[in-house]
Amino acid sequence: MNGNNITLIGMPGAGKSTVGVVLAKALGYRFLDSDLEIQEQTNKRLSELIFEHGRQGFLEIENRVNSGISAVHTVIATGGSAVYGAEAMEHLRDISTVVYLKLSYECLSERLGDLHERGVVMEDGQTLQDLMRQRCPLYETYAHLTIDAEKMEIREIVEKLVGILQVGN
Repeated sequence: MNGNNITLIGMPGAGKSTVGVVLAKALGYRFLDSDLEIQEQTNKRLSELIFEHGRQGFLEIENRVNSGISAVHTVIATGGSAVYGAEAMEHLRDISTVVYLKLSYECLSERLGDLHERGVVMEDGQTLQDLMRQRCPLYETYAHLTIDAEKMEIREIVEKLVGILQVGN
């Protein structure tokens, strides 16, 4: 595990951005949202990129941007689809401790509502369950650390991570 940066991965709605901001404050780190980084570099919203380039084209842009992230003492929150980019995930594993925020289908379904409105990168006809079957093994593969965030408040997740990460430093 690399203690210099922390990268949060997981399904849309898992709380990566929210936990990331609070964790960064707790550690005195910077916070970087990779979705916002993509928007900044392309001058377009994610939904526009998906519409213009299609699912595969968007994933290529996301992989390129995430592969180029250069950070020190930063908490990085990735988009849920970041795990499709092997180069990006290897890069993030090299520069950070990758933490998978794991939630159940029931919890995610309740939090997410309409997936298309949220701009979730999906294939036509794909359901949340299909997406989880496809992505969860990837999250587990790339994570240095998995946090079962199911019945935890944001504060509890952050406290647990701070405890784990500071022991590792």
